[in-house]
Amino acid sequence: MISGIILSGLFIYLSNNLKDYIYKRIKTNVERQLDLVKTYIEDVPINNITSYELDPIAVKIGRDLDLRVTFIALDGTVFGDSEVNVDKLASVENHLYRPEVQQAIQSGRGQSRRFSTTVKKDFLYTAVLFNKNNIPGIIRLSIPLSEIDELLGNLTLTLEIALLAAFLLAGLVSYLASFFISRPIGEISWAAKDIAQGNYARKISMYSNDEIGDLANTFNYMSEQIETKIEEVSQSKSRLEAVFLSMFEGVMIVDIQGTILLMNQALKNVLKINENPAGKKPIEVIRNLQIQEIVDNVLEPESELIAKEISTLLPEEKVLLVHATRIEKDKHTEGAVLVFHDVTTLRGLEKIRQEFVANVSHELRTPISSIKGFAETLLAGAMEDTENARDFLKIILTDSNRLACLIDDLLNLSKIESGKLVMEKKSCKLSEIVEKVIASLKVQLTDKSIIAKVNIPTDTPDVLVDQTRIKQVLLNLVENAIKYNISGGGIIVSAQEIGNFIKVAISDTGIGIPSQDLPRLFERFYRVDKARSRELGGTGLGLSIVKHIIQSHGGEVFVESVERKGSTFSFTIPKA
Repeated sequence: MISGIILSGLFIYLSNNLKDYIYKRIKTNVERQLDLVKTYIEDVPINNITSYELDPIAVKIGRDLDLRVTFIALDGTVFGDSEVNVDKLASVENHLYRPEVQQAIQSGRGQSRRFSTTVKKDFLYTAVLFNKNNIPGIIRLSIPLSEIDELLGNLTLTLEIALLAAFLLAGLVSYLASFFISRPIGEISWAAKDIAQGNYARKISMYSNDEIGDLANTFNYMSEQIETKIEEVSQSKSRLEAVFLSMFEGVMIVDIQGTILLMNQALKNVLKINENPAGKKPIEVIRNLQIQEIVDNVLEPESELIAKEISTLLPEEKVLLVHATRIEKDKHTEGAVLVFHDVTTLRGLEKIRQEFVANVSHELRTPISSIKGFAETLLAGAMEDTENARDFLKIILTDSNRLACLIDDLLNLSKIESGKLVMEKKSCKLSEIVEKVIASLKVQLTDKSIIAKVNIPTDTPDVLVDQTRIKQVLLNLVENAIKYNISGGGIIVSAQEIGNFIKVAISDTGIGIPSQDLPRLFERFYRVDKARSRELGGTGLGLSIVKHIIQSHGGEVFVESVERKGSTFSFTIPKA
């Protein structure tokens, strides 16, 4: 392609300049020949140059030089012409006003290019003034321009053939160069594309000892090194991703602009994030101003490790402990990493512990204060009052029993929660356990005129339970049904088979429980009506013990209640 352009340009240049060059060469040659003719005429023995004796000389010179030779007098008369017979010279028109003749008369030399009316051709005319025997005259040589065109055509043809041959040779050389040089380079290019697509096994088979061979060997070595490095990076990335994704703590990485680069699944699960957070600000994804402030602060110059506990309300209430630190490279900040610890459960347990300590302290303080007060009263002289002393001792005994029950319940609850209480499970008849519990509470039922009914089908399967602990559960629930029932009310204990479990329900016609209190009903020391609960002798731990015993059996506890209409407590226990 390049060779063709160069050769074409060379052809155009030579074609445009060759004609001028040939014309100048011919003009120079004609002028030299004109000087020779002048010298010859001035030396030839001719007496009179204004006669037709010059015609034979003109013919001879024209034949020898292959030019048209004309002898002209100063008045324009033609006395000799190599192209005109001597008998016709008299009829040749006067040449005085020909341009080359006028120039020769004025300056000694003249030149002109024009069409000759005598011989009907385009000519190049050159004329020179000469002197023979003190008689001046003009010698004119002319050459037809058709010869110049013919010569130019021959040279152009030769040039075209030469350029065509050069073009073909250049094409052949280019093809050979493409075959022996471009083909290996093309193979290297294809191999590079394969490697870019991940085919690192591709090798270039080339055994030449030139630069192309060295390039191929270097390329193969580079391919092997790239494959090794990629494998190392992939392994490192896989290990890092495995560690990152398996972390229980939530992790978020941001760049220097505070835009999220990476967020692991643990943090997405904690904050219920389903969208891809990459490329967004934390405030856009988490909707928490405190987290955005932590990111902004940790990216500040000279910032230290930030540890802060925050609360999130959306999508649900969480307590998170956030540790944030900058990522630095060569003393330049490149971003930051934030680690999120979900301490919601821990803080909830701390709150429960605090409430538990407060509730236990309160529950213990009341009977102890009562016992202490009445004991001090007796020591102060009330023992002498026999009737009052007996009443005081009864109160002290009641509070002591209440204190003992509270301590027993705490010990039982502690054993159940710690797993130290061993459940001796065996097959039992549920109806027999219920009948025993109802019989033990006969006095309380009679006192409040409450009718208790047992509605357990005779074909109910046996249950696999710790009989003592299930009896404690039923006793607690039935006793509560009696305490919070109305006089003349009723209690129904029923059971039904549900899959591999038996569901037991205790329904009453009592005062009911407000709906807002139902979710917390099985918490330790939680009471709906604290004053009435203490008046009825409750410790606030009964329902919590019930829940843990049933859970130890693999079952669940439920409650349904409508105020002033009654409540239904139910639980599931496994079949034998």
